[in-house]
Amino acid sequence: METATLRRMPLPAAIQLGLIATLLLFAVVAWALADERMGGMDAGPGTDPGAVGFFLGVWVVMMAAMMFPSIAPMVLTYARVQAKSRQRGRATPIGGTATFVAGYLVSWTAAGLFLYALAQGAGHLSSDLFAWNRAGPYLAGGIIVIAAVYQLTPLKDACLTKCRNPLSFVMTSWRPGRSGALRMGMEHGAWCVGCCIALMAVMFALGVMSLVWMAFVAVLIAIEKLLPWKALANRGIAVLLVVLGLAVALAPERVPGLIEPGSAEAMQAMEMQPGEMRGMASP
Repeated sequence: METATLRRMPLPAAIQLGLIATLLLFAVVAWALADERMGGMDAGPGTDPGAVGFFLGVWVVMMAAMMFPSIAPMVLTYARVQAKSRQRGRATPIGGTATFVAGYLVSWTAAGLFLYALAQGAGHLSSDLFAWNRAGPYLAGGIIVIAAVYQLTPLKDACLTKCRNPLSFVMTSWRPGRSGALRMGMEHGAWCVGCCIALMAVMFALGVMSLVWMAFVAVLIAIEKLLPWKALANRGIAVLLVVLGLAVALAPERVPGLIEPGSAEAMQAMEMQPGEMRGMASP
């Protein structure tokens, strides 16, 4: 499809507002569910994500809460394409937009499994060397600094460009039908994973069950995806992450919102965790 034609795609304002409102409503509900499931469970860096079933349930809710506002432009673009197809008399799948969003979550579920396996593997391989009163702060801070470096890589730039240009994605990746909607959602989700995976690693480093750090990462994602100044947002986030990583490594007690393993707050959080969770970090 030509770019000019895509930009003129008919989509009534009521439908556009309805789609945005629906995404935001699901995000709000997801934040409420995350608060219910995760509230008081933040034991700081090294918090065990729990059994895989528990973690995946929480993870999908987290992704809906964090990502749905920033994928609104892509969802609207997909809906415009469907509207144009209907205008031309072509069959369009019922629930295509919902299927697209479901495919997006499939990719993030796979990413969650990868991060879960990485965290569990690191937990089994680590020794007392990485306890919080030894090298733990340097490990957590190092992960955050690595995420900052990733912000400046060509791979990050390519993924972010795809995420910020829904029109280009639709023009090059459109597939008809419900299966096509699912594949498109998964493909867009894969680009989004490539864009945000390092930021998710930051959340693991700071406390995967922390609503504070979840909100922090969600804001960073929204800034770099939605604000018009791509380069400024990207580099600004990189600088912020370097500062945060150094602070966690050198003065963790002065980082707002960071619960140090072994502290009274961490011990209380571990007591509130369900049976399928346990604190990994030791003081």
